[in-house]
Amino acid sequence: MNDFIIKGNIVDSECPDRLRVVENGSIVVTDGLCRGVFRALPEQFAGLPVQDFADRLVIPGMSDLHIHASQYAFRGLGMDMELLDWLNTYTFPEEAKYLDRGYAERAYGGFVEALRRSPTTRAAIFATIHPEASLLLMEKLEASGLRSFVGKVNMDRNCPDSVREPDAETACRETEAWILEARDRFTRTEPILTPRFVPTCSDGLMEGLGRLRKRYDLPVQSHLSENGGEIAWVKELSPASRFYGDAYARFGLFGGDHRCIMAHCVLSEDEELALIEKNGVFIAHSPESNMNLSSGVAPVSRYLKLGLKVGLATDVAGGSHESMFKAVQHAIQASKLRWRLLDESVKALSFAQAFWLATAGGGAFFGKVGRFGEGYDFDALVLDDASLFHPQPLDVRSRLERMIYLADDRNIIAKYVAGNRLF
Repeated sequence: MNDFIIKGNIVDSECPDRLRVVENGSIVVTDGLCRGVFRALPEQFAGLPVQDFADRLVIPGMSDLHIHASQYAFRGLGMDMELLDWLNTYTFPEEAKYLDRGYAERAYGGFVEALRRSPTTRAAIFATIHPEASLLLMEKLEASGLRSFVGKVNMDRNCPDSVREPDAETACRETEAWILEARDRFTRTEPILTPRFVPTCSDGLMEGLGRLRKRYDLPVQSHLSENGGEIAWVKELSPASRFYGDAYARFGLFGGDHRCIMAHCVLSEDEELALIEKNGVFIAHSPESNMNLSSGVAPVSRYLKLGLKVGLATDVAGGSHESMFKAVQHAIQASKLRWRLLDESVKALSFAQAFWLATAGGGAFFGKVGRFGEGYDFDALVLDDASLFHPQPLDVRSRLERMIYLADDRNIIAKYVAGNRLF
């Protein structure tokens, strides 16, 4: 039985605008699930073993809704380029290397170990077009104890031959074989259908992926309205679509009867946002990547006000770092610049809102994840800020905010996923 009590200074989100702080509190965990947060422990739980973290902070694990495992090796390069040029210069040549199993072994090993040590407990991950390398990535993630969705990428046009599948039929046949093998082999690591984005996926490929989604009841992840040049290209390639998101919806790849993540949505207009809301599509806000690749800044506080489902993402290697702490920082900073310089009607994100996006907002894609509510999976980070000097005592909320801006992986002293301690 995975039953225990965690003691410490507990912080999670009551709602997008408000944190809950319980100093010297206790979280009861049974069968990997939270049974409640208590200031005084009820007598009925008195016999459970206690893991006492004293004055340290206990927060929910963070969910990264969009990250490219195959790009981890070249993070920090090409950050002076725009999206489409960056893809051709760095991304596609790097992804071609994953045909070599030896290279994939080394590169994915480094990625998974970095993710295991990071604030991320759950992630939605892009691999490459290569089925064998994608399964290798899933093996490593499964062994890490993290929970994730992994997508074998699909693309059959407008990309170099080295990363282009021969045709839609071959792509769908190989994707189906990968789905069947992944489903049989893994429990913590699940397949997710992954058309890279509309410009690299023919209508025939999108139609075939739509059939696979229905046949195997799979979620979907892709990119949406990230960059002005990309949006103009989609209009040329898909003239029958009313807007970018409709180019997915036409093939049953835009939520509604399935879970769906669309990364970025920097330039989504009202009609697209209405369909996102109607279909329950999750927006993966990737603030650093959007700045690095000159895409802009999504009006995230507006999306929250509209009640859309939004989480945070690092989007390595468009983002230079896999730390969700940094994603929280960048979300706040980018929103402030957008508010001040572009549109003062869209408010900047508060710290509480950005923390919500990293925990409960993105966690909702995975189920009851990202809070310490009763019945939620116990995903948690224990943070030690003793190394972060301050000349006077701070309250718990202030300590957490400093941690998000100043801490790194060394300040994470314990990490739990679904009640299992990773370290």
